[in-house]
Amino acid sequence: MSLPTISPTEAKRLIDQGARLIDIRGADEHARERIPGAENHPVEGLSALDGGGEIAIFHCRSGQRTAANADKLARAARCDAYIVKGGIEAWKRAGLPVEHSRSRPIEIQRQVFIAAGSLVLLGVLLGQFVATEFYALPAFVGAGLTFAGITGWCGMAKLLALMPWNRTVSA
Repeated sequence: MSLPTISPTEAKRLIDQGARLIDIRGADEHARERIPGAENHPVEGLSALDGGGEIAIFHCRSGQRTAANADKLARAARCDAYIVKGGIEAWKRAGLPVEHSRSRPIEIQRQVFIAAGSLVLLGVLLGQFVATEFYALPAFVGAGLTFAGITGWCGMAKLLALMPWNRTVSA
C-alpha cells in the first residue's frame, strides 16, 4: 500500500480544513524546527494514531523517510492519508510558515556524523604525524559505525544524548 503525495500548498489547504499534520521525524528534529500545529510521532515508534480525523498528512525532512515508510504510515493512519512531497524542506521553499528553536541542539544523528568524522580525521592525523598507534582510533570509530548500521544501536548516539547540551530542561 502506498500513500499519495501532495504539494505543500495542497497540504496547507487540507490542514486549514481540519486535517492532522503528523511529523514522523525524531523528537530532537521536531523540537528544533517544525511546521506550526504538527504533531510529532516518530516513525520508529508509530503503530497507530490516537484520536480521530478524516485526513492525516505525514511529513519528514525531505520526503524520503515518509516514502520509505508509506505502508506503515497508511496502517497507522486508519483514515485517508497523504505524504507532503519534499517534506518540511519543500514546505519552506513554498514560503509556508515554520517555527524554529535555535536554542535546541542539532539532531543527534548530525552530532554523531560530526563526532565520528572528527575522531576519524584526528586519528588519521595523529597516526600520520605522531604515532602509528593512533590509527586505532579511526578503526574503532569505523567498527562502531558498522555495528550501529547492523544492529540499529549506536553507542555514540547514546553517549551524545547524555551530554548537557542535549538534556531537556524541565520548567
